Amino acid sequence: MISVLLVGKGNVATHLRNTFLSIDNIVFTQISSRDLTNIPKADITIIAVTDDAIAEVSSKIKNPLVVHTSGACSINELKNTTNKGVFYMLQTFSLEKKVELNEVPFCLEAENKKDEDQLKELANLLSKKIYTVKSEQRKALHVAAVFVNNFTNYMYKIGNDICKEHQVPFDILLPLIKETASKIETLLPEKAQTGPAIRNDKKTIKNHLDLLNIEQQKIYKMITKSIQNGN
Repeated sequence: MISVLLVGKGNVATHLRNTFLSIDNIVFTQISSRDLTNIPKADITIIAVTDDAIAEVSSKIKNPLVVHTSGACSINELKNTTNKGVFYMLQTFSLEKKVELNEVPFCLEAENKKDEDQLKELANLLSKKIYTVKSEQRKALHVAAVFVNNFTNYMYKIGNDICKEHQVPFDILLPLIKETASKIETLLPEKAQTGPAIRNDKKTIKNHLDLLNIEQQKIYKMITKSIQNGN
């Protein structure tokens, strides 16, 4: 049995909580990051709070192993005087959308082999995809994730705006979105690139720009140039 204390009540904490409660051999407790006066004991304390709050929250915890769930923060952001680690799930989490954690990559880091093994033991109860990743590697992964997730989702938002303006359903684009995502499971992204930018189709590019507002034109031109330059 592993005892786990979860500190936080946000998106990541909620998904972890729902999974922990379904596993028999985890003794689970959860508290708010605002309620740190009487902290329960646990083998592993997981801090699932905003990046800016990690230092302050961790400094108040004296449990033997304290980990955060941030992709962008170093293990040294933790300010507890006991052992430190990272329990980062590389996935996007929204309260309204259930995520199956058994397919989510868990990126783990610890200060020693014993703690690393304990984090692996816990992670293996949740997922089939476990990786040991150092802070600098995790930072790079997090930046890459922003490009493939956050920035890509913003492109969906622009596409939806264009569809609404011209009164066509965004749903028409869903098969294209799914095919684009599945294609890179077998092709390198640079090999999967298609479209007017890679073909240098100047007439089509001009027609597109004529349809767009000023902000959309800036983004279109920047990405088109980057594709054509091979960046």
